[in-house]
Amino acid sequence: MPELYPITLRDDVTVKLVKHVAEDADVVQAARVSTGGEMNLGEILKEPKRTEGLINYLMRDRHGSPFEHNSMTFFIEAPIFVFREFMRHRVGWSYNEESGRYKELEPEFYVPSADRKLVQEGKPGRYEFVKGSESQHRAAHGHMWHAYDEAWERYQEMLAAGIAREVARAVLPVGTYSSMYATCNARSLMHFLGLRTTHPDAKVPSFPQREIEMVGEQMEALWATKMPITYAAFNAHGRVAP
Repeated sequence: MPELYPITLRDDVTVKLVKHVAEDADVVQAARVSTGGEMNLGEILKEPKRTEGLINYLMRDRHGSPFEHNSMTFFIEAPIFVFREFMRHRVGWSYNEESGRYKELEPEFYVPSADRKLVQEGKPGRYEFVKGSESQHRAAHGHMWHAYDEAWERYQEMLAAGIAREVARAVLPVGTYSSMYATCNARSLMHFLGLRTTHPDAKVPSFPQREIEMVGEQMEALWATKMPITYAAFNAHGRVAP
């Protein structure tokens, strides 16, 4: 049967920092108001060693509120199942996701990359993922492609029949790509990274699903360039959000 509605298979995610008001001086300014009142950011920037010392003290002793006085907005493209995990993070986050009610969705679907571990060994709470065989990867790709292709064809047929987008979208799987804006502050991002990435410096181990970790890794790299002292302190003190 000819493919009437071509689809695109992807194994990546997209993360862009589209807007930010975030620098290490923001943390210091917020912290020092408790003892010195209003401070000029220019004065803070003249004392890099003092800034580093204060941020490390705040991180170590878990004085968290000074890390909230900043903002970063990310644009993210990922499979819908990644966004369902994202929504577990509610404190300090704002989301706006594209809507299948108001726009026709794109024919882009997720398949695991060749290095994505496919096989779960062990019981819940005590398991690990190991590399899948070549035949398992072929099976995953084949079954996903057939399911996506069938779902997209039915979606298009319903739209062509005049069925509302909000109804037709029900046939699309969670491997469909979506996009959203996600806005957070450094404290909420650190909490997210502590749970959704693995890292040798982490005091508390985490076991995230690989696809949301891919998003977290890109967000982390972008944040590190904007608040390098805060980022270094986060790693130095076990990657635990203050």
